[in-house]
Amino acid sequence: MEQVSSTGRPVQITVTDGYDLKGFKGDTPVTFIRAEFSQVVLGDSAKVTVSPEGTAKYNFTSSFEFNPEGGITLDDLAHKPVFLTMTEVLPKEKKQKDEKTLILGQAVVDLLPLLEGESSFETIIPLHPVPGSPLESLRSGAKQCSLEVKVFVAEPLLTTAQILGGNLLKVTLEAAYSVPESFIPVGPLQNYMVGLQVPSVGEKDYPILFKNGTLKIGGEREPVPRPKKWPIANILAPGANDIPNAFITGGPYEEEEGELNHPEDREFRNQAECIKKRITWDLESRCYLDPPAVVSFQKRIVDCRFWPVEITRVPLTTVPKGKAAKFDKTDDESQLSFHGVAYVNMVPLLYPGVKRIRGAFHVYPYLDSTVYEKTKCLFSLFRDTGHHLIQNNKIGGINSPLSKLVVSKNLKEDKAVKEKDIEGRPRPGDMQAPSIKSQSSDTPLEVEPSLSHNPEGQQYVEAGTYIVLEIQLDKALVPKRMPEELARRVKDMIPPRPPLTRRTGGAQKAVSDYHMQIKNISRAILDEYHRMFGKQVAKLGSDMDSETLEEQKCQLNYELNCSGKYFAFKEQLKHAVVKIVREKYLKTTSFESQEELQTFISELYVFLVDQMHVALNQTMPDDVQHAVSTIYTSNEQLRLFAFEAEVNENFEMAAVYYEERLVREPQNLEHWLDYGAFCLLTEDNIKAQECFWRALSLNQNHIHSLLLCGVLAVLMENYEQAEIFFEDATCLEPTNVVAWTLLGLYYEIQNNDIRMEMAFHEGFKQLQARMLQAQVAKQRGTGTVEYIEEGGKVESSLGPWGITNGSATAMTVEAEAAAETSKCQDSSTFLHPSPYGVSQTPATIFMETIRFLMKVNAVQYVHRVLAHELLCPQGGPSCEYYLVLARTHLLKKDFAKAEEYLQQAAQMDYLNPNVWGMKGHLYFLSGNHAEAKACYERTISFVVDASEMHFIFLRLGHIYLEEKEYEKAKKTYLQACKRSPSCLTWLGLGIACYRLEELTEAEDALSEANALNNHNAEVWAYLALVSLKAGRELEAEQAYKYTMKLKLKDETLLAEIHTVQEAVGFGNPSF
Repeated sequence: MEQVSSTGRPVQITVTDGYDLKGFKGDTPVTFIRAEFSQVVLGDSAKVTVSPEGTAKYNFTSSFEFNPEGGITLDDLAHKPVFLTMTEVLPKEKKQKDEKTLILGQAVVDLLPLLEGESSFETIIPLHPVPGSPLESLRSGAKQCSLEVKVFVAEPLLTTAQILGGNLLKVTLEAAYSVPESFIPVGPLQNYMVGLQVPSVGEKDYPILFKNGTLKIGGEREPVPRPKKWPIANILAPGANDIPNAFITGGPYEEEEGELNHPEDREFRNQAECIKKRITWDLESRCYLDPPAVVSFQKRIVDCRFWPVEITRVPLTTVPKGKAAKFDKTDDESQLSFHGVAYVNMVPLLYPGVKRIRGAFHVYPYLDSTVYEKTKCLFSLFRDTGHHLIQNNKIGGINSPLSKLVVSKNLKEDKAVKEKDIEGRPRPGDMQAPSIKSQSSDTPLEVEPSLSHNPEGQQYVEAGTYIVLEIQLDKALVPKRMPEELARRVKDMIPPRPPLTRRTGGAQKAVSDYHMQIKNISRAILDEYHRMFGKQVAKLGSDMDSETLEEQKCQLNYELNCSGKYFAFKEQLKHAVVKIVREKYLKTTSFESQEELQTFISELYVFLVDQMHVALNQTMPDDVQHAVSTIYTSNEQLRLFAFEAEVNENFEMAAVYYEERLVREPQNLEHWLDYGAFCLLTEDNIKAQECFWRALSLNQNHIHSLLLCGVLAVLMENYEQAEIFFEDATCLEPTNVVAWTLLGLYYEIQNNDIRMEMAFHEGFKQLQARMLQAQVAKQRGTGTVEYIEEGGKVESSLGPWGITNGSATAMTVEAEAAAETSKCQDSSTFLHPSPYGVSQTPATIFMETIRFLMKVNAVQYVHRVLAHELLCPQGGPSCEYYLVLARTHLLKKDFAKAEEYLQQAAQMDYLNPNVWGMKGHLYFLSGNHAEAKACYERTISFVVDASEMHFIFLRLGHIYLEEKEYEKAKKTYLQACKRSPSCLTWLGLGIACYRLEELTEAEDALSEANALNNHNAEVWAYLALVSLKAGRELEAEQAYKYTMKLKLKDETLLAEIHTVQEAVGFGNPSF
């Protein structure tokens, strides 16, 4: 302990006034106050007469000397209060020589503020009446009698180093529940004791004892809140036993840190704490730890992890009347019975920011070998040194100076024990040689039955006994970063982006925007008409007949469809129509019936046509406006197209789609996260980090962005940044299971086992709470509601990154536009699919983290988490586990390993559609299309869909086309078009219809495919075939031109086109 000074310093306690006092006789009793500290009387005040109003002026000052060198120490100030006993002096009666006095009550002054760095404090403390005192008879509602006290020292008792580096330990023993049936309240009196040792300076251990537990039969639960009590004997006033402002509050079992905090333990805990026998203490002991002791305390936790808390029972015997009760000094060790031990996991106190652990801990029989194995403790507090402690402490006393002297006296013995443990042989005269021999000797433990067999202690296990204990520190051993600091550091690394300017809206602006779009589209159509027929119109002038106009109209429509401009015009107009529906018609929810929808569409159509005429009439030739960028596809469609290209390993095209989304909406962080996940797949970690940082700059409180920045920091070995990101995520969303798990994985990489356990424990705790909440909600009947529209699932308004999608259901003018709008609503279902059903609640934190990492293509991180899942008690090999392994090997093209893991998954869950879907992908990629076909057909036959139905339909349709099963191909592609339309689904449908000689349907499907992607050479090739079969020479030549321009790679298809061209005699301008 750090020395404050070489001499003692007085601590003054001044009682200034008393309030609402009352005596035994008369309204103005004569009283005095006696001050006591550490069982030493500090002095008596003068006799003061209480006024009729119940007040008294004492101005009584007493003091004791604080001397850390051997007198009263900081530890004494921590756990010993000053007692102020008020005594009434009764009037002398006749022939009475001495004055008769009666004690009125006691007050308690807690000196804890002196250990917080204060040099003085004032307080008003209650005066607790003793039994039979007139202070007990105060009417209800009256003020409680009290004393005003001032405590003063010349200068603070703690140095700056002690204030910063010291700590205060509080240990509260509440009760032992479900004690053995052999514990009965009748018969010889028993002293039920619990003790533990706290590391102090050097190698010494400081004993903390709790004595005189009260055995209760049970029948009702202990009340909460209830006050904590001083562990001091001979307190006269019952109320003075209570520590001021210190209460046992209890709490949910699930939030405890002990061993009986699982849902399956709830019933046993309820029975034990309501019905069964228990021993109650409700005592709080304090221990001051100076800076060296704090270091020793931390080191002991790291080295031992579990600390033994011993429990025993000792019979009480009394000596002749007039002497205090004490223990018989003969054969003390033989009097110890029911010697048990609880193992308290102290590691949570090394978690950042944790200052308190409370929980229930099983009691086991005290066996030296087991205790040493779990706690590295070399001796028993009660058996080896406890008899000295018992003799030299009064009943109920604790931490007296004598107990510390005993520990000091045994230091040589303690040191000899440790030396012996190293050498492997006992030293002559070693008092603890027998017990240590059982721990370190090569002789089996069974040779010493007295140490290896504890039948009385075994009764604790049979009864299920446990103690409820709380250990609290004034300051956390490991400080935790404040959320403000974490947010500041994230902000320093990634400055936030300025938000976009808020746009104003309204019904009038919605109509105005619609007019603007009509004008822009009309000008674009006129420009296209002028480009195509400008010379012909100039040549014919007014001589142009209606037949020529009709022909020009048909050609213009064909050109608009083939070039994709028609679809672009619809998309350009769609947003303006949606704004009219929302702002003017105030329609933001789904319609209740189909009839209501049709009625509204008819009304809307009339309004839009009228407004179109208004806009066209306002259009003048010189009305030149700035060109508005045209949108050919929606963002959701682009996302689907990008993922299609990604799965088909056309990474260049996928990057184009992802970048197109970013160009359109650079402030949408969802687009940045998607692009970053794609870069992770292509192992471009630097670009992925840039994307995730950009997303985080848009919203620094977005959890997924923080986590992905942390993952990239780990992959790039920027560990300091990774810790900041992960910690900030856990601070912003403490219930996020993935955040805690990733933080634990980071600590594992850093070899910080304690913090790793902390993070994993918190993650399991949050997952358990979420599952319990879901179970309660299910029992209440508040299950998940599924919205079904035309047989398809409609996704919620939350995107895959937890972001609310800004776009609502688009309302369209025509039925065709309405159908096209609804096609895009489900596309997000197929983006970043997982090889498992994500609707199923994960059993472990690791599987939930695996799902998150697989979604973002962080495959490099997944194998580390899979190892934890395999070893997790709640996890282990499962169907989902093998599916993830198979998917990771599929990405590496390791088909043999993937097939092996898929066989394991099928054995565990033969009816899982995801297993068959992935087996189909495996066979398809390895070229075994016959097996792939069988697996895909089995997958789509299940009632429950697999998670990758989009590609299952695409690849199954492709196999049907290869095997010339065109009808099956048509049905398969139709299902794909209905679920998630894309260029590839419409192309497949168009091919199937063409092979079935259904040219009109084929042309419609191919036109849709071309509108979605006019850079697909295969689409142009089949459009050329359709035009050749239909006899349309110009269209055939145009389609063939684009086929060659885009470099069609399918030589067989190109040869077929040439054959048909030769058969019909046109279509190739080079003939």
